[in-house]
Amino acid sequence: MAFEHYLKNKQAFIFELDDVLYPQKDYLLQVYYLFAQFIEYAEQISADEILKGMQHTYEATGSDNIFEKTAEQFNIPLKYKVNFEMLFLSARLPLKLLMFNEMLSFLQEITVERKQIFIFTNGDPIMQLNKIKQMEWHGLESYLTVYFAAETALKPSSEGVQLILDKHGLKKEDVLMVGKQIADEKCAINAQIDYLNVDKLLLT
Repeated sequence: MAFEHYLKNKQAFIFELDDVLYPQKDYLLQVYYLFAQFIEYAEQISADEILKGMQHTYEATGSDNIFEKTAEQFNIPLKYKVNFEMLFLSARLPLKLLMFNEMLSFLQEITVERKQIFIFTNGDPIMQLNKIKQMEWHGLESYLTVYFAAETALKPSSEGVQLILDKHGLKKEDVLMVGKQIADEKCAINAQIDYLNVDKLLLT
């Protein structure tokens, strides 16, 4: 396996959440689905058409300003932006969020080796916790320790990583951070710990 080398040489692993442990689009698209259903009820605009429009916008330009773009396309009153934003924090998803297969295997091997797993995520703590609660962990949840960067300092600051090291008595050379974004890599550099881009583990 691609991760055997890292398991041998490290004692603790720090993971970002979005697009590292699971594909973030799985959360976004389910929130869009719920929002489309809400608007159909409130404004009698086809949920199917709204969802198709949001999916197309997301695939074309990403999630930035997607409410505004959708509101303009379907003449949705701007007052519903607050509902849209609240859904991201508290949505009850129709489907569980599934981990990347490779990352599930990696985390399972880490637990077998009795090494430590941390999630250290840069997103809004309420939203990130909502995601974590709705992921399919396959029994791994009891082995996770979660930290939110917003409660110390957002990445690329190393403050949160240093807190993890200090609180759990870890040496820098024994820790590996796995991330996706430039902020993750810079955070690891600032904390003087090794870094691995998740793409090297996602083989498919």
